[in-house]
Amino acid sequence: MVTIRLDTAAQDGRRTRWAAHRQRRMRELVDAGLAAIRERGADVGVAEVAARVGTSKAGVYRYFDSKAALHVAVCQRVGDTVADRVSGAMARERTARRKLSAAVDEYLRLIESDPRVYRFVTRQPVPDRAIGADPLAEASALLGERIAVQLSELFRSLAPPAAARPWGHGLVGMVRAAADQWLADEPRIPRAELAEYLTELAWSGLRPKVSRK
Repeated sequence: MVTIRLDTAAQDGRRTRWAAHRQRRMRELVDAGLAAIRERGADVGVAEVAARVGTSKAGVYRYFDSKAALHVAVCQRVGDTVADRVSGAMARERTARRKLSAAVDEYLRLIESDPRVYRFVTRQPVPDRAIGADPLAEASALLGERIAVQLSELFRSLAPPAAARPWGHGLVGMVRAAADQWLADEPRIPRAELAEYLTELAWSGLRPKVSRK
């Protein structure tokens, strides 16, 4: 009985170590994918990602069973980063309008500083539906929910309070559509100017709600 328990414990330990190694290696591959996109654009291949971490395509597929799965992981990383940065920028401000302005400006700042990654996430074909993920929809939904949390904390007296969620998702859609066009414009207006335009557009709808508090 003791021997069986020891064998089981050893197997559990190996599984735990393998799981930790797998997660670490997947993070490294996502990092490599982002670096390759920033250097070469959205058309990078799995072989180039593999070379950056000293492995082969087969080595990549040991952790991601398809190029589409790696694509989704990269997009999820980007979505998490944007959501964290935007919600963090909002949290640092105290007034409603400044929170709104911070959200818009941080989003625009991130895509202006990393345009190739942004285009990879927003303009690449949706990966094979068999993997069960639409990374752009998931990233947009996550960002919308984070903004909704901030808005619901600001406008607790609203009737109905549920308005915070459609506002949060609506703001994401508006800013993303404007940002897509802005990145394509040559020449384009300064980021701060666009941020102010979009903030004022959104604030004109929110201001009456704030004044009722």
